[in-house]
Amino acid sequence: MKTGNRLLQFDICILEEQTQLTLNDLCCACSVPTEQIIELVDIGILEPIGSEPDHWNFDGISLNRARIALRLQRDIGIDLVGAALALELLDEIKLLRARLRAVDAECPGDNFC
Repeated sequence: MKTGNRLLQFDICILEEQTQLTLNDLCCACSVPTEQIIELVDIGILEPIGSEPDHWNFDGISLNRARIALRLQRDIGIDLVGAALALELLDEIKLLRARLRAVDAECPGDNFC
């Protein structure tokens, strides 16, 4: 899609958590070199299954986390430690929202359950 002189690119990727991606698959999906994904693992942003990079597998959640971290780094200059913190906070928000939905389901419209 073109807007003015800029070309907008949309990435749509629907993956299940159970999807297994190799290190190479993840690098291709994120358009980054292997070293960048290894750095995300070293800092704790990603947790691969497997002991060595040649045997690593990642799930769909890892792809999402990698893309968010790399986007934060690229778009607003956050270093990877800051991106890791931002991801932790996003995870906490997601957990709290799920808890709030559970409470709302138990007590719909009632503030005094």
